[in-house]
Amino acid sequence: MSKSVKKPLSLLLILLAVIFVCMGVADSIQRSGGNVQIELGTIETPQGNLTYKLYRPVSASSASPAPGVLLLHGYQNDRETSAAYAVELARRGVVVLALDEYGHGSTDISMIHRGYVNHKVTVTYGQDSEADGTYVSIGGAKRYKLMMNFSNLSFFDPHYSADSDGNTITDSSMGGISAYAYLAGMDCVDPTRLAVSGHSMGTWASWSVSAAYSGAVDAQGRDISPKATVLQCGELFRKSVYDSDNIHFNNVLLLQAKYDEFSYFRDYENIVSDDLLRSDLRTEFLGCTPQEAAWNTTYGSFSDGSARRMELLNTNHRLTTHNRQGMAAAIDWLTQAIGIETSLPSTDHVFLAKEWLVFLAMLCGVASTLPLMELLCRVPFFASLRQSLPNRPERVKTGAKWWKGAMITMLIAAFTYPFMTQLGHGLLPLPEGIFRMTIGNGFLSWYLLLIVIMLVTTVLSWRGSRKRGAPLDYIDLGLSSPGKEKRIDWALCGKSALLAACMVGFVYLLVILCQALFKLDFRFIWPFFKGFSLPRFGQFLVYIPVFALFFLLNNSKIFAQARVAGTDEPGFRGFLRCWWKYALCMVGGILIIILIEYIPFFMNLGPGADLLFSPTFGGPFMSLLIVFAPQVLVFSVICTYCYRRTGSVYTGAFTVAAMACWIVTGGSAIL
Repeated sequence: MSKSVKKPLSLLLILLAVIFVCMGVADSIQRSGGNVQIELGTIETPQGNLTYKLYRPVSASSASPAPGVLLLHGYQNDRETSAAYAVELARRGVVVLALDEYGHGSTDISMIHRGYVNHKVTVTYGQDSEADGTYVSIGGAKRYKLMMNFSNLSFFDPHYSADSDGNTITDSSMGGISAYAYLAGMDCVDPTRLAVSGHSMGTWASWSVSAAYSGAVDAQGRDISPKATVLQCGELFRKSVYDSDNIHFNNVLLLQAKYDEFSYFRDYENIVSDDLLRSDLRTEFLGCTPQEAAWNTTYGSFSDGSARRMELLNTNHRLTTHNRQGMAAAIDWLTQAIGIETSLPSTDHVFLAKEWLVFLAMLCGVASTLPLMELLCRVPFFASLRQSLPNRPERVKTGAKWWKGAMITMLIAAFTYPFMTQLGHGLLPLPEGIFRMTIGNGFLSWYLLLIVIMLVTTVLSWRGSRKRGAPLDYIDLGLSSPGKEKRIDWALCGKSALLAACMVGFVYLLVILCQALFKLDFRFIWPFFKGFSLPRFGQFLVYIPVFALFFLLNNSKIFAQARVAGTDEPGFRGFLRCWWKYALCMVGGILIIILIEYIPFFMNLGPGADLLFSPTFGGPFMSLLIVFAPQVLVFSVICTYCYRRTGSVYTGAFTVAAMACWIVTGGSAIL
């Protein structure tokens, strides 16, 4: 075996070994060393099938039923995002059902089944009025109406939950009501010791489940109402908006992120402060006077269900699901509310070890594409893809010239991101039966604008080079090979697309194997890579042309047209010498908007997007930045490596386009 084959093969085998060791240990953690059984299942409903992940302690049986908790994830997440709470509760003897809500994960009921109406409120429910213009009519796409009504709940007064057009908020529990009934009916669960907890969108679902089962009894006459509701970044509302005489919420804990990017979880205030704590809304919730109100203090009594608490966490919205302080507070709360019997202290946690192991496995899975590429390029069919970079020193960008182009690139990306993503998310006129991915539509909108900008600037550069007597050709754009400078090399493009498909397909195979063997996919806290259902794969095919064109032009602009000194320098040192500049161009715009968003927030002024543009441009895409930036950084490594090894932009661009499209369509919200 030649050295050129042995080295990448050895690296590939090492990466595979690390993946399966990490996933095996992570699986052992989620099973608490064999003390918890993991089951994947489906709940049939009239609307379709709900999918779930069940954590059943082996100690729970019909002879010794255990308390049960229903976990409901947030927007763009899935059941595995609830894994931290599931792991910690299950190892303490609780039966936990983590649900894929409508339009998320593997559930085949679309998100539109939640329902929508033609109006919204712009303040906390119960503090609105038509006279003040805070209760307003809305029009536009169905997805816009749906998202404007996320905090409008199906048990609210019809003034909110129904409209004159016959629309209603049908099921704001997002399938949670059916899942709760399923959990309550399990023979290993004590139906008198049940609770519900959710994060973000899942908190509205949690309110809805608790409202639906308020005072409920089963066929044996047992009280099966939730004995606690734990809200991980939840919204409060006035009692006047629902039938508070007949709906009662037992023992509610609100975990409040200090740096929550979503305005409705801050009661539409810029910052989370003691003034917010002492507002009428918050003191009504706590059942105390403004002078008595305090963070991290329990009010009321568990015995009659009146216990209330607001735990202030020094974190942001997305990280609340894995915050140690919040986890300990929730465990203590549920211990008192549903009688968890455990010798483990509430601060004894293993959930982050599982997350880091899965994260390492995911990184190794992505990294495995590079030695695989090296091996495939030794196959005669793909051998022609291994080309040297063009020896054209006059095209290398250095000094102020490179920095000028880099800064323009970053600024364009930064200042178009908040506007175009939100436009696509809600109002861009797309055929909703075809483009069904809500977050995907946000990126689609942003990418389409950037595609236009890149095409225009490339044409201008092309024409300018001709006027200067040094015309660019297709090799300079990274789109052709020697001898074919005057045209796009379509054979090179096609073979590169096949190579990228093999690389990404290999990662997909690893994901499917890990899901089958360990009931885990590739992620870190939030969904990244998971197996496709047929409808989701259809959505992948819908979005991939735009993603591919975007990354192709993006790589052409950053790698080929702005090639930096040292790109052709061999070895790891040569890689680092050029990679950091390419990475800066790819991720720099995102870093700028992160700084704009969070520096004012951490200075207790408020989120930058809210302050500069209005809360309309805050929320989901701002909170996504902490996920998006590392993702693009990894993409920059793949693209740099592939460009250096193939001399063209095709392989790297097609590979990361497929990965980005997979992330968007694999498990996130679908209409």
